[in-house]
Amino acid sequence: MNVRNVFLLLALQLAAYPLLAQDDLPSIHPTAYYTGDDGIEVESASHSGNAPMNARFVAGAENTAGWSANYEWHFSRENEDTPYLIRYEEDTQFTFTEAGTHIIQLYATFVQGNDTIAYTDDYWAETEPLRLTINESKLEMPNAFSPNEDDDKNKIYRAKPTYQSIIEFHAVIFNRWGQKLYEWDDPAGGWDGTYNGKPVAQGVYFVLVRAKGADGRTYNIRRDVNLLRGYTESTTVGGTE
Repeated sequence: MNVRNVFLLLALQLAAYPLLAQDDLPSIHPTAYYTGDDGIEVESASHSGNAPMNARFVAGAENTAGWSANYEWHFSRENEDTPYLIRYEEDTQFTFTEAGTHIIQLYATFVQGNDTIAYTDDYWAETEPLRLTINESKLEMPNAFSPNEDDDKNKIYRAKPTYQSIIEFHAVIFNRWGQKLYEWDDPAGGWDGTYNGKPVAQGVYFVLVRAKGADGRTYNIRRDVNLLRGYTESTTVGGTE
């Protein structure tokens, strides 16, 4: 075959596969965005925080016009090869409620005619995955609070601010006769020392907490709650005399 025929053959091949001869092939740029306890969303390739952790994952696919795309988000635990979850969508969201390190990888395949561009095992063998570490759980309840104090941190009876990775929570306040005064379902919430809109008396109350952590730990907390403030006869509702 002479040189002229070689160039003619190459020209015909490039005409048959014009996209493969260019730099604008389909590509992916997987990105993770996490929203923590403070409600602020952050972008991070390697993140840690408390459960429940809301996350959204964006494929960042480019140059996909004319290609049929297939997306698989693989969620697995560190040191485990088999995903515990696969999501089949370009962008996806997930709430993490299990302690430990989670590995997130996007498997994407683009097909046009006989041509296939794949980002699968070979791609991730050379690319760092997205990584999220959920902290182990912790929960403690204080034994006293002062609704009439100037210190805002002590006006509400709630879980100590060191709590973390609590995915289920229910607390109930009782007086000494076993009367239910208040209950709440969020560790960030709490009791302001009132019953039916009226302040209760200074004295000893009781809290019962049932909770579950992201690490599977269960919490069954029963303890006294000392309500400390100035006593008047008008504040005996639901309280101790």
